Amino acid sequence: MSVIIKNINYSINKKTILNDISLEIKRGEMLTIVGPNGSGKSSLIKIISGDISAQSGEIMFDNINLDKISIFERAKIRSVMSQSQQIVYDFKVKEIIEMGWIDCEKELIKDNFQETLNKISKQCEVYNILDRTFNTLSGGEQKRVHFARTLMQISNKSYNEKSKYIFLDEPTASLDLNYEIQLMKVLKQKTLEGFGVFVVLHDLNLAYNFADKIALIDKGKVKTTGTPKEVLSEKNLSEIYKTDINVNHKQKTIKYY
Repeated sequence: MSVIIKNINYSINKKTILNDISLEIKRGEMLTIVGPNGSGKSSLIKIISGDISAQSGEIMFDNINLDKISIFERAKIRSVMSQSQQIVYDFKVKEIIEMGWIDCEKELIKDNFQETLNKISKQCEVYNILDRTFNTLSGGEQKRVHFARTLMQISNKSYNEKSKYIFLDEPTASLDLNYEIQLMKVLKQKTLEGFGVFVVLHDLNLAYNFADKIALIDKGKVKTTGTPKEVLSEKNLSEIYKTDINVNHKQKTIKYY
C-alpha cells in the first residue's frame, strides 16, 4: 500500500512549477524531498495532500484516486504540516493540538483521547506549555505545537485499519538543533509503526541521516531518486546547488564550501 504520484504537471500563469513528477510514498518509509529554493517542493506537497490541483497527472492513495476521496476521509488517512500556519485567535496550546483530533462515536476511542494528547505533547516537548496561549510562543515553540497537532490527527485508533501518511513541509525550520533531532526521531518511529512519511527538508544532513529514500528536485523536475548514499553524491549536489559540496558517506555528513 502506498501513495503513487503519476506524471504531475503544474504551472502558474504559464510558468512551469512542476514537470512530469512521478514518485511513490510507501508505508513504513520516509521519503524526503530536497532541492534549492523555488524548485517546486512546497507546490508538490500541496498537490499530494489535495490542497491544490495539478493541471495533469494523478495521485493514488492505496489505489484510490485522490479526487474520489472526500475531505473527511482524507483527514483520516493523511495529516499535513505546512510551512506557515497562522492562528488568528489566541487559542491555548492544548486547544490547537486538540484541533487535530478526528472525533468518532466509539467510547473506547474517546477514552483514549487524553492519553493520546499527553503522549504526543510529551513527544513534541510541549507538555509544559499546554496552558499557554499560542501567540505568546516563540517561532520554534509554535512549530512544535503544529507538529503535535499533525501527529494528533493520525493517532485516532478507530481508523487504524487504514493506511496513514504524514506530509510535512520544512518541519525543522525555526527549531533548535536538539528539537530538530527529536522531531526527526519521532518521524522515524512513525515509519516503524507503519506510517508513510513524506517530508520536505532544507537540511541535507538531516535528510542523509533519517530518510529511507530521497528525491532530489530542481527547477520542477525530479533529477534522481534513491537511497541517501545514492542521491546525495558530491556530483549531484554540487551541480544542483551550484557550489562545492563535500560528502562523507562513512560519517553521513555534508559540508559546504
